Amino acid sequence: MTIQVGDRLPAVNLKQLTADGIKDVPITELTSGKKVVLFAVPGAFTPTCSEKHLPGFVEQADAIKAKGVDAILCVAVNDPFVVSAWEKARNVGGKVTMLSDGNAEFTRAIGLDFDGSAVGLGTRSKRYAMVVDDGVVKSLMVEDAPAQAEKSSASAVLGIL
Repeated sequence: MTIQVGDRLPAVNLKQLTADGIKDVPITELTSGKKVVLFAVPGAFTPTCSEKHLPGFVEQADAIKAKGVDAILCVAVNDPFVVSAWEKARNVGGKVTMLSDGNAEFTRAIGLDFDGSAVGLGTRSKRYAMVVDDGVVKSLMVEDAPAQAEKSSASAVLGIL
């Protein structure tokens, strides 16, 4: 079942690579008492994700935060090492919190996974963006196809904030 507007995010841990190694990051800690924009990509270093989706949020981070958003979170179904390398390669500079969902636990829990096995990708996340207020989904924009980044773009999110 796909998460809907009005639903609370499930209590699932994501991962981050830190100077001390891989760290569990509870999604509840990231969203409790905060207004956040959470967006997901099918995969780090993939064309649309790297050239359009993530860069839009990095470029428009200040404008998004000026609308009362406490944090911008990016979730990728990749391991924490890949997500960290992608963060550096794309010069994110702390504007977006980069999170790994390597086993797709969060993605499956919210029902936004898809099977990319036909092209060697295995389980991946649909491309989406959501506005979350104190752990509750306030808006959800899911793309119709993995290569699209329009409904879930930073500009689209700005338009609904």
